[in-house]
Amino acid sequence: MAIADLRPTITRTPVPAASTSGGARDTGIDLVRALCVVGVVLIHSLMVGVTVTDAGPLFANASDGSAWIAPLSWLLQVMPLFFVIAGFAGYTSFVRSRNRGGTASTFVAARIHRLLLPAVWTVGFVAIGLTALLAYGVPGDLVGIAGFRFGQPLWFLGVFLLCQVLLPALVRAHERAPWRTIALLVTAAAVVDAVRIFTGVDALGFLNLAFVWLALQQVGFFLADGRIGSVSRRMRAIIALAALGGLILSVAAGIYSPDLIENINPPTTALLFVGVAHTMLMSLLRERLNTWSMMPLGTRLRTFVTPRAMTIYLWHMPVLLVMAGASAVFAMSTGIPLPQPSSLEWWMTRPLWLAVVFTLTALVAWALARIEARPAPRATRSTVRLTAASALGIAAISGLLVLGATPLTALLAVVVMIAALRLARSPQPSSAP
Repeated sequence: MAIADLRPTITRTPVPAASTSGGARDTGIDLVRALCVVGVVLIHSLMVGVTVTDAGPLFANASDGSAWIAPLSWLLQVMPLFFVIAGFAGYTSFVRSRNRGGTASTFVAARIHRLLLPAVWTVGFVAIGLTALLAYGVPGDLVGIAGFRFGQPLWFLGVFLLCQVLLPALVRAHERAPWRTIALLVTAAAVVDAVRIFTGVDALGFLNLAFVWLALQQVGFFLADGRIGSVSRRMRAIIALAALGGLILSVAAGIYSPDLIENINPPTTALLFVGVAHTMLMSLLRERLNTWSMMPLGTRLRTFVTPRAMTIYLWHMPVLLVMAGASAVFAMSTGIPLPQPSSLEWWMTRPLWLAVVFTLTALVAWALARIEARPAPRATRSTVRLTAASALGIAAISGLLVLGATPLTALLAVVVMIAALRLARSPQPSSAP
C-alpha cells in the first residue's frame, strides 16, 4: 500500500452508476455527506462550555462528566459514515479518471491541493489571531487553550489526507483481492485494540488512526462497486442489526466506552461496527435518499455543503472560539453571569447558540468557498515529489495536534503545507497555449 505505487495504468474498469437517476453525481450520497458535516458542527458546538469565575473566564468541554453526551453520541457519531462516503466518492472519481486516461499521480496531487490549500488559509488566520490576542494582553494560558481547541479537530484532516493519498493503491488492491484487503485492515485494527487493552498502553491505539479509517474507506469501495447493493435487502438488514448488536454487547462488556465520541481518541474498532451499521442502513434507504435529496430543502442543503465541506469543517472551530471569547467578554463587561454548562438554563440558550453558530459558519463558508474550489495546478509526475508532499502535509497537521496551535507552530505548519503544495505541482510550465 505504498504511496510510491503511483504508476500510470490503462486498466479499464466499469464505473459504477453514480445515482439511481443516472446523473453525474449521486445526490442521495451528497445529502448524507452534507448531513454528516452538519452533525459534526452540531456536536462540536454542544461541547463548548464557557463560564466566568472570580479568576476570569473558564473554557472547558461541556460534555466532560455529563450524562447527555453518551446517548447523543449514538445519534451524532457520523465520522465512520463520512469515511465510507469518502471511499465511495474517491473510488468513483478515481476509476472514472483512470478510464479517461488519468493517472494515480494526478488524483493524489489533486487531493493534496483540495485539502491543504484551504487549510493554509485557516491555519494562517489562526496564527494571526493568536498573535493578536497575545499582543492585546490576553493571558497566555487562555491563548494556549484556544490554540489547543482549534488543533483538536485537525486529526480528521491529517487522517483524511492519508486515506486519500493511499486510495489509488487501495483501489488496485480492492480490484485484485477485495475481501483479503479489507480483512487485513480490519484484523490489524482489532490486533491494535487487543494489544492496547491487554498492555494498558493507550498510545498504541493511535496506530488505528490508519487502520480503522482505512478500513472504513474500504467499505466505501464495496458500496461504490455495487457489491453491497447486490446483497439482498434482508441480508443487509441482518448485517446492520448484527453490527449494532456487536457494538451494544462490546460496550456492555466494558470493551468500549459508551461514549462513541470518546472512541475516536484513540480510534477503536467500535467505529467499524458503527460504520457497517450506518452503511447498511444507508444502502437500504438509497432510493428514498435520492428522492429526499431532490426536494427543495435537500437540494439547498447538499448544493451548499458539498462544494464547501472542507471549508465548513476547517472554519467552524474558529467560529466557535470567537463566539466563546465574545461570550466571556460580554459576561465580564455586563456582569450578567453565563449559565453553567449542562444546566437547564444552559440548555435553554442552546437553540440561539446553535442558530448563531450555523449562521456564522455558513457565511464564512460562502465567503471563502472559492479557495476550496480553486482548480488544481498541473500535477507532478514524480512519485518522489508526491510522497514528500504527502509526508510534509501530514507532518504539518500532526505537529499542530501534538504541539498545539501557537503563533509559532501555526506559522511553521503554514510554511510546511505551502512546501507540500509546491511539491505536488509540476515543476514544468504547462505547454497549453
